[in-house]
Amino acid sequence: MTEKEIIERLKKIVNPYVQRKEGLENFNKETDFLNDLQINSANLVDVVLDVEDEFDIEIDNDSMDGMLTVGDAKEIIETKLKEK
Repeated sequence: MTEKEIIERLKKIVNPYVQRKEGLENFNKETDFLNDLQINSANLVDVVLDVEDEFDIEIDNDSMDGMLTVGDAKEIIETKLKEK
């Protein structure tokens, strides 16, 4: 799976939780879930659960705490997919 495919799938996952839709216009590795998209921390947990379902992986609490940007999420997904 390419980096672009992962980022596109992430964009679809986070879309329902985004409070600031303008943040989706330039959705890239630097996009911050909390600041750019204004996803609240409770919804960020939902995003993680959706990511787990979408990619058939398990994200531990330490990884979840480090998932602040799209790039962070992409790295975690790639790592977990390699571990499968």
